[in-house]
Formats: sequence, structure tokens, C-alpha cells
Amino acid sequence: MHSLALLAAYDGTNYEVTDPLSFIEYGVYFVAALAITIWVGRTLFRSGRTFLIDAFHGNAAMADSVNNLLIIGFYLVNFGFMLLFLSTGTPPARGLTVAEHLSWKLGIVVIVLGVMHLINLIVLNGLRNRGLNSTPPPIHKA
Repeated sequence: MHSLALLAAYDGTNYEVTDPLSFIEYGVYFVAALAITIWVGRTLFRSGRTFLIDAFHGNAAMADSVNNLLIIGFYLVNFGFMLLFLSTGTPPARGLTVAEHLSWKLGIVVIVLGVMHLINLIVLNGLRNRGLNSTPPPIHKA
């Protein structure tokens, strides 16, 4: 067996991935998708705090808590998607095929990140608008 062989069971059949181009493709995809996801996640986490504080009427503790929960969910969903989307089904025959597979895979990852971001913005903006339309209960000083 080739030293780079990777066995994966799929539908009861063993497929052997032995060609170096597949490993290059998997490595580049995983590192690039991971870097993009972490960069987007950190940017959303940093920039989202101000928005969430406003949505929660200045309650920074609640905003930080929600922000932490959102980033954990964001990473879990995206890392899971990245792992599920790792395989192309067909091994690359040449370097150009690797580039084509990578552009397709990374393009889909970026689109999924964008869609998730838009969904989060819509939900959070709805919460914010609902919060702005209602007044928080008065705080009585003891």
C-alpha cells in the first residue's frame, strides 16, 4: 500500500486515496477554509458587540453572553460544513483540477458564511427593533 494511502468506508466500499494531488487539495482546502472561517468569526465577534449592546439596552453582560453563544454556534456549523464538504468524490487528475476543486469548495464555504451572516443580521435586527420599540423596566435604586 502507498505510504499516503487513506482508507475511507463509504457505502460499505473502501476507497483508497493515494495520489498526492488529493492530499494537496485536502490540505489547502482545509487550511484556507479554516482561516476564512476564523477570520470572519473574529470579525463578527468584534463588530457585533456594539450592535448587541444596543439591542440589549446597554446590558453589556447580556450582549457579551449572546455574542459568545453566537460565535460558538457559528464555528460549530461552519466547521461541520467544512468537514462534510471536504471530499469532492473524484480525485484530481492534474494540478488544474486541484485549482478548480478548490475554487468551487472555497466559493461554497464563503457563500455559506455570507448566508449565515445575513440570517444572523436579520434575526438580531428583529430583536433589536423589538427591543427599541419596548421600554426596559425601570431600575429602582435602593
